[in-house]
Parts: sequence; structure tokens; C-alpha cells
Amino acid sequence: MRPTMLLDLPTTGLGAQRQLDTDAFDHLVTELVPCRSHDPELWFAERTAQVEQAKALCRACPLMAGCLAGAIDRAEPWGVWGGQVFVGGVVVATKRGRGRPRKDAAVA
Repeated sequence: MRPTMLLDLPTTGLGAQRQLDTDAFDHLVTELVPCRSHDPELWFAERTAQVEQAKALCRACPLMAGCLAGAIDRAEPWGVWGGQVFVGGVVVATKRGRGRPRKDAAVA
């Protein structure tokens, strides 16, 4: 017998619970949660453009609030969690790239 899970599906508009087998649940999570369907390295990137891309993908995730709360509770050392950038266990506004800053105002 295959295991099943109950899941509230917000897309139904009725808040109805449906039973899903674990394969269907995994497939649904992969479709809805960006960090499961994209390269995991994106959430731990060094380049500012990639970090911003990860943050943008997080904004569409239905698990964003829980992800952020968990990352704060765990004091994640670094990476993008819940649409925020963590460096040294705290949320920072933007992540600075590695190395010395550029002397000119060119975008990295």
C-alpha cells in the first residue's frame, strides 16, 4: 500500500483537502517550490545578479514565509532563504560580491 498525504490546495479556491500519494506530492512540490526545480547553487551564489534571481524566484513560492522563519530560527550562515539574503546568520539588504569593490560605477 502506498503512503498518502493530506494537502490543502490553495488553487482550488475552496480550501478542500485532497489525498495525494507521495509521488504526486513530490511532483507538486517540485512544480510549486522554485528551489526544488532550479539549480540549488543559485541560492548560494556569489554573484549579485544570481542572488537577485534567487530572491525573485522565492517571491513566487508558497512556502516563503515558513522558509524565512525557519532560516531565522536556525541562524542560517549564508544563502537566500525565504526571499532574503543571509550572511553570517543575519539578514542583509544586499550581498556584496567577493573581493575588492570596483573603483568605477560599472555594474558587476
